[in-house]
Amino acid sequence: MSTQSPRSPQAGKPAAPKAMPGQPNGEGSWKRGRWMLLLLAVICAAPIVVSYFVYYVVKPAGGSTSYGTLVEPQRPIPDSLVVTGEDGKPIKLATLRGRWLMISVDNSACDKACVTKLYFMRQIRAAQGPERERVVEVWLRTDAGNVSDVIQKAYPDTNMLIANPAQVSAWLPTDTGTQLADHIYMVDPNGNLMMRFPKDPNPSKIKGDVTKLLKWSSIG
Repeated sequence: MSTQSPRSPQAGKPAAPKAMPGQPNGEGSWKRGRWMLLLLAVICAAPIVVSYFVYYVVKPAGGSTSYGTLVEPQRPIPDSLVVTGEDGKPIKLATLRGRWLMISVDNSACDKACVTKLYFMRQIRAAQGPERERVVEVWLRTDAGNVSDVIQKAYPDTNMLIANPAQVSAWLPTDTGTQLADHIYMVDPNGNLMMRFPKDPNPSKIKGDVTKLLKWSSIG
Protein backbone atom coordinates (compact mmCIF):
# COMPACT_ATOMS: atom_id res chain seq x y z
CA MET A 1 0.00 0.00 0.00
CA SER A 2 1.36 3.44 -0.94
CA THR A 3 2.17 5.81 1.85
CA GLN A 4 2.49 8.83 -0.49
CA SER A 5 0.57 11.85 0.72
CA PRO A 6 -2.24 13.03 -1.59
CA ARG A 7 -0.68 16.51 -1.61
CA SER A 8 2.88 15.39 -2.36
CA PRO A 9 4.23 15.27 -5.99
CA GLN A 10 4.16 11.88 -7.63
CA ALA A 11 7.26 9.80 -7.23
CA GLY A 12 9.88 10.27 -9.94
CA LYS A 13 8.28 13.51 -11.24
CA PRO A 14 10.32 16.66 -10.55
CA ALA A 15 8.53 19.68 -9.18
CA ALA A 16 7.84 22.54 -11.64
CA PRO A 17 10.46 25.29 -11.41
CA LYS A 18 9.41 28.46 -9.68
CA ALA A 19 9.19 31.62 -11.80
CA MET A 20 11.95 34.11 -11.13
CA PRO A 21 10.83 37.55 -9.98
CA GLY A 22 10.34 39.86 -12.96
CA GLN A 23 10.33 36.99 -15.46
CA PRO A 24 7.31 36.06 -17.65
CA ASN A 25 5.42 33.20 -16.03
CA GLY A 26 5.57 30.48 -18.69
CA GLU A 27 5.10 30.25 -22.44
CA GLY A 28 1.61 31.74 -22.24
CA SER A 29 3.01 35.00 -20.93
CA TRP A 30 5.42 35.30 -23.88
CA LYS A 31 2.57 34.68 -26.31
CA ARG A 32 0.44 37.31 -24.62
CA GLY A 33 3.35 39.75 -24.85
CA ARG A 34 3.74 39.19 -28.58
CA TRP A 35 0.02 39.70 -29.13
CA MET A 36 0.14 42.96 -27.16
CA LEU A 37 2.99 44.27 -29.35
CA LEU A 38 1.07 43.31 -32.48
CA LEU A 39 -2.06 45.03 -31.15
CA LEU A 40 -0.11 48.23 -30.44
CA ALA A 41 1.32 48.20 -33.98
CA VAL A 42 -2.17 47.80 -35.46
CA ILE A 43 -3.53 50.65 -33.34
CA CYS A 44 -0.73 52.98 -34.47
CA ALA A 45 -1.26 52.18 -38.16
CA ALA A 46 -5.06 52.13 -38.02
CA PRO A 47 -5.83 55.81 -38.81
CA ILE A 48 -4.11 55.91 -42.20
CA VAL A 49 -5.11 52.34 -43.10
CA VAL A 50 -8.77 53.12 -42.40
CA SER A 51 -8.67 56.38 -44.36
CA TYR A 52 -7.14 54.66 -47.41
CA PHE A 53 -9.56 51.73 -47.17
CA VAL A 54 -12.67 53.89 -46.89
CA TYR A 55 -11.49 56.26 -49.59
CA TYR A 56 -10.35 53.72 -52.17
CA VAL A 57 -12.27 50.53 -51.39
CA VAL A 58 -15.59 51.63 -49.93
CA LYS A 59 -17.09 53.76 -52.70
CA PRO A 60 -19.24 56.70 -51.62
CA ALA A 61 -22.94 56.93 -52.47
CA GLY A 62 -23.53 57.07 -56.18
CA GLY A 63 -20.56 54.84 -56.96
CA SER A 64 -18.17 57.71 -57.69
CA THR A 65 -14.45 57.26 -57.11
CA SER A 66 -11.52 59.57 -56.42
CA TYR A 67 -10.63 62.25 -58.94
CA GLY A 68 -6.90 61.94 -58.36
CA THR A 69 -4.86 58.88 -59.32
CA LEU A 70 -3.62 56.74 -56.43
CA VAL A 71 0.16 56.28 -56.61
CA GLU A 72 1.15 52.66 -56.07
CA PRO A 73 3.38 51.37 -54.64
CA GLN A 74 4.09 53.95 -51.98
CA ARG A 75 6.85 56.45 -52.73
CA PRO A 76 8.20 57.99 -49.53
CA ILE A 77 9.97 61.33 -49.73
CA PRO A 78 13.61 60.39 -50.49
CA ASP A 79 15.82 61.07 -47.51
CA SER A 80 18.40 62.40 -49.96
CA LEU A 81 16.03 65.06 -51.36
CA VAL A 82 17.47 68.28 -49.96
CA VAL A 83 15.79 71.57 -50.87
CA THR A 84 16.78 75.18 -50.28
CA GLY A 85 14.38 77.19 -48.16
CA GLU A 86 13.43 80.80 -48.67
CA ASP A 87 16.02 81.72 -46.05
CA GLY A 88 18.73 80.20 -48.26
CA LYS A 89 19.36 77.29 -45.90
CA PRO A 90 19.26 73.64 -47.08
CA ILE A 91 16.71 71.35 -45.47
CA LYS A 92 15.50 67.83 -46.13
CA LEU A 93 12.05 67.85 -47.70
CA ALA A 94 11.22 64.92 -45.42
CA THR A 95 11.27 67.33 -42.46
CA LEU A 96 7.86 68.59 -43.65
CA ARG A 97 6.29 65.27 -42.71
CA GLY A 98 3.48 65.50 -40.19
CA ARG A 99 0.94 67.32 -42.36
CA TRP A 100 -0.63 66.78 -45.78
CA LEU A 101 1.49 68.32 -48.55
CA MET A 102 0.04 69.71 -51.79
CA ILE A 103 2.97 69.96 -54.19
CA SER A 104 3.46 71.62 -57.56
CA VAL A 105 6.67 71.72 -59.61
CA ASP A 106 7.70 74.63 -61.86
CA ASN A 107 10.61 76.89 -62.66
CA SER A 108 11.00 80.16 -60.77
CA ALA A 109 9.74 82.28 -63.67
CA CYS A 110 6.27 80.75 -63.05
CA ASP A 111 4.18 81.18 -66.21
CA LYS A 112 0.38 81.37 -66.39
CA ALA A 113 -0.07 77.61 -65.86
CA CYS A 114 2.20 77.75 -62.81
CA VAL A 115 0.30 80.65 -61.28
CA THR A 116 -2.98 78.84 -61.94
CA LYS A 117 -1.78 75.82 -59.92
CA LEU A 118 -0.61 78.03 -57.05
CA TYR A 119 -4.02 79.71 -57.06
CA PHE A 120 -5.84 76.37 -57.08
CA MET A 121 -3.76 75.06 -54.17
CA ARG A 122 -4.36 78.21 -52.13
CA GLN A 123 -8.12 78.10 -52.71
CA ILE A 124 -8.40 74.34 -52.09
CA ARG A 125 -6.57 74.70 -48.79
CA ALA A 126 -8.68 77.71 -47.75
CA ALA A 127 -11.86 75.79 -48.57
CA GLN A 128 -11.04 73.20 -45.89
CA GLY A 129 -12.07 75.67 -43.18
CA PRO A 130 -10.73 74.73 -39.74
CA GLU A 131 -8.97 71.71 -41.26
CA ARG A 132 -6.79 73.88 -43.53
CA GLU A 133 -3.96 73.94 -40.97
CA ARG A 134 -3.45 70.24 -41.69
CA VAL A 135 -2.47 71.07 -45.29
CA VAL A 136 0.77 72.70 -46.49
CA GLU A 137 1.25 74.18 -49.96
CA VAL A 138 4.66 73.43 -51.48
CA TRP A 139 6.11 74.82 -54.69
CA LEU A 140 9.23 72.92 -55.72
CA ARG A 141 11.22 75.31 -57.92
CA THR A 142 13.54 73.65 -60.42
CA ASP A 143 16.00 76.55 -60.56
CA ALA A 144 17.37 79.32 -58.37
CA GLY A 145 15.89 82.21 -60.37
CA ASN A 146 14.07 85.08 -58.72
CA VAL A 147 10.37 84.82 -57.91
CA SER A 148 8.44 87.96 -58.78
CA ASP A 149 7.26 90.19 -55.95
CA VAL A 150 3.69 89.86 -57.20
CA ILE A 151 3.72 86.07 -56.72
CA GLN A 152 5.47 86.26 -53.37
CA LYS A 153 2.86 88.69 -52.05
CA ALA A 154 -0.07 86.75 -53.51
CA TYR A 155 1.02 83.40 -52.03
CA PRO A 156 2.73 84.11 -48.70
CA ASP A 157 1.67 80.75 -47.22
CA THR A 158 3.20 78.70 -50.03
CA ASN A 159 6.58 77.12 -49.28
CA MET A 160 8.72 78.12 -52.27
CA LEU A 161 11.61 75.66 -52.20
CA ILE A 162 14.45 75.13 -54.67
CA ALA A 163 14.92 71.45 -55.54
CA ASN A 164 17.14 69.41 -57.81
CA PRO A 165 14.95 68.65 -60.88
CA ALA A 166 16.58 65.25 -61.45
CA GLN A 167 15.80 64.14 -57.89
CA VAL A 168 12.24 65.43 -58.12
CA SER A 169 11.70 63.62 -61.44
CA ALA A 170 12.96 60.38 -59.93
CA TRP A 171 10.42 60.68 -57.12
CA LEU A 172 7.27 62.13 -58.71
CA PRO A 173 5.60 60.10 -61.51
CA THR A 174 3.75 61.65 -64.46
CA ASP A 175 0.92 60.58 -66.74
CA THR A 176 1.76 59.41 -70.26
CA GLY A 177 2.42 62.44 -72.42
CA THR A 178 2.70 64.85 -69.49
CA GLN A 179 5.48 66.41 -67.43
CA LEU A 180 6.00 67.27 -63.78
CA ALA A 181 4.74 70.83 -64.23
CA ASP A 182 1.36 69.51 -65.42
CA HIS A 183 0.37 67.97 -62.10
CA ILE A 184 -0.49 68.70 -58.49
CA TYR A 185 0.60 65.97 -56.06
CA MET A 186 -0.58 64.95 -52.60
CA VAL A 187 1.75 63.54 -49.92
CA ASP A 188 0.36 62.07 -46.71
CA PRO A 189 1.60 63.03 -43.21
CA ASN A 190 3.80 59.92 -43.09
CA GLY A 191 5.75 61.34 -46.04
CA ASN A 192 4.36 58.95 -48.67
CA LEU A 193 3.39 60.25 -52.10
CA MET A 194 -0.17 59.02 -52.48
CA MET A 195 -2.02 60.92 -55.22
CA ARG A 196 -1.46 62.69 -58.53
CA PHE A 197 -4.03 65.05 -60.04
CA PRO A 198 -4.42 65.32 -63.83
CA LYS A 199 -3.27 68.04 -66.19
CA ASP A 200 -5.60 71.05 -66.38
CA PRO A 201 -7.42 69.86 -63.25
CA ASN A 202 -10.88 70.67 -61.98
CA PRO A 203 -10.20 72.43 -58.65
CA SER A 204 -13.63 71.55 -57.26
CA LYS A 205 -12.90 67.86 -57.71
CA ILE A 206 -9.46 68.20 -56.10
CA LYS A 207 -11.15 69.97 -53.18
CA GLY A 208 -13.56 67.04 -52.84
CA ASP A 209 -10.70 64.54 -52.71
CA VAL A 210 -8.76 66.58 -50.13
CA THR A 211 -11.87 67.06 -47.99
CA LYS A 212 -12.52 63.32 -47.92
CA LEU A 213 -8.91 62.51 -47.07
CA LEU A 214 -8.95 64.91 -44.13
CA LYS A 215 -12.34 63.61 -42.98
CA TRP A 216 -11.38 59.95 -42.95
CA SER A 217 -7.87 60.38 -41.56
CA SER A 218 -6.99 61.43 -38.04
CA ILE A 219 -3.29 61.87 -38.82
CA GLY A 220 -1.68 65.12 -39.84
